[in-house]
Amino acid sequence: MAKLNKNRISGVWLFFIMNFTRTWIHNNTHKSILSAILFHFMGNYTGELFNLSPRAEIVQCIATLLLTLIVVFYQGPKTLKKSATMVAFILLPLIASGYTPPPSNNTRSLRQFIQYCDNRIPYLMDQYDIPGVSIALVHAGEPVWSAAWGYADQEHNRKMTTDAICRVESISKSVTAWGALNLVEKGLLDPDAAVQEYLKDFKLPTSPYDGKSITIRTLLSNTSGMRLGTIGKSVEYEPHSEMPSLQEFIKHEVGLVREPGTGFLYSNVGFNLLQLVVEQVSGLDFAAYMDEEILNPLGMNRAGFDLPDTLLSSVPTGYDLEGTPVPVYVYPASASGGLFATAEDIARFVSAGMTGPYAKKQRVLEPESINKLYTPQVEIPSLFGIVADAYGFGHFIENLSDGRKAVWHGGQGHGWMTHFHSVPASGDGIVILTNSQRSWPFMARLLSDWGKWCKVGRIKMGRITCGIIALKVFIAIVVLLSLGLLFLLFRDWRKGRRRPDAKPWRAKGRLLQLAAGLTISSVLIWSSLQPYLMVESIFPGVVGYAGYALLGFALILVTSAFFRQTKNG
Repeated sequence: MAKLNKNRISGVWLFFIMNFTRTWIHNNTHKSILSAILFHFMGNYTGELFNLSPRAEIVQCIATLLLTLIVVFYQGPKTLKKSATMVAFILLPLIASGYTPPPSNNTRSLRQFIQYCDNRIPYLMDQYDIPGVSIALVHAGEPVWSAAWGYADQEHNRKMTTDAICRVESISKSVTAWGALNLVEKGLLDPDAAVQEYLKDFKLPTSPYDGKSITIRTLLSNTSGMRLGTIGKSVEYEPHSEMPSLQEFIKHEVGLVREPGTGFLYSNVGFNLLQLVVEQVSGLDFAAYMDEEILNPLGMNRAGFDLPDTLLSSVPTGYDLEGTPVPVYVYPASASGGLFATAEDIARFVSAGMTGPYAKKQRVLEPESINKLYTPQVEIPSLFGIVADAYGFGHFIENLSDGRKAVWHGGQGHGWMTHFHSVPASGDGIVILTNSQRSWPFMARLLSDWGKWCKVGRIKMGRITCGIIALKVFIAIVVLLSLGLLFLLFRDWRKGRRRPDAKPWRAKGRLLQLAAGLTISSVLIWSSLQPYLMVESIFPGVVGYAGYALLGFALILVTSAFFRQTKNG
């Protein structure tokens, strides 16, 4: 049986929805406007779901706009039927001609995927407002291709290049894990020994929890119970400027918020404490140790935890959620997020971590240690659990549908977002480095396409795209509810059914409305005052619209609470 073509599926879907919708639209304005809104969102989601090209999505916007005008100004069902059918038949061939299929999973042609990236990535960058991107591919266990698009610095028109040295942020944790296991192999670290044994004069602060349960294993697996740590501008310093020493910084950061070993809790502090352990055990500065034992042996020649002055000019400018430029900065502690590297450097790192037939001969870690990196140490709950199943040593672990596992780590900093994804048993990997804090949806789309091409099935990071669609649906529902409540309030006021009343607590229903409106408003105000909200990075832009929609809904609830029903109402 022949497989259905996605062009035809999307076309049939559009045609069915438009003709189905006209059966419940009647000759009144508010239902016509409602249908117009639905048509608009229908066109928007078709682009998300069926991977339409820019040309097809532009055609969709024009067509849905025309359909909106037809619905509003010609409200007769017969007219709507004719117009919907006409628009559908005009739209379908144009969508089919503009459809850009993802790379086929029936072939492993590298050239095909590269061509796809060349066509698709500039469009996705424009769609999600990403200034610059550098990407590298690992195929059959080897780095095989890298490319860059956009700008390293928009103000000065400096192009992004493959040799741009980027802040890779929390990808640093995966590299740090290699450094720790290198010391384990040398017999200098015991994964299950109390960390305090290696800290010499540095004393962990007292807490209600058992500090002796903090081990190298719990630090590497984010189960130490340490808090996340300070993030944002307060811990960002200009390179080579005066800043706290590692011990001074950690002293103010270390703190247990959970019993060690009792569950996953993502922590920058834990990995920064590992940095101090590495220095105390090796007798070397962390950056020097990592250069000598990890980065140079793996061929990561332009990577480093300490950026020399000669390479500062190679670092792109970062851009935050608002698109504001962020100059180069460093942290007082670097093990959790201070690595600078090119996409090709990280591709070499990913290549070195392959297993099975694609295992590389390298002198840093034995195959047994690499397998330990990918051995689940703890299941992942809550938000992280949407995109990963477990955490190993410095690596998120994802169980694929075919029984294999993918390992990955992302990085997010002020003005930066990065990611690598690898399937060690298949020799496939991808590295994505961007100088924008708005890049999670972009990376989710690209990772989904990469997963189809290299036949690893659905990548859970692709769920971010589904989340964006769900959030847009939520916004539409809130807007429609708000308009409905406002319409009813205005209609009842005009007809004398409701009158102003400064005491909403007189009626239980109005009191509940007031409480709900004030609660929603308070949550939104609190959220707006936070220096960082993770959900804002996952769904950039859309979260803002959701906030405005909820604020409007809350104001309508509060306003409605101050109107009482009259006796004739």
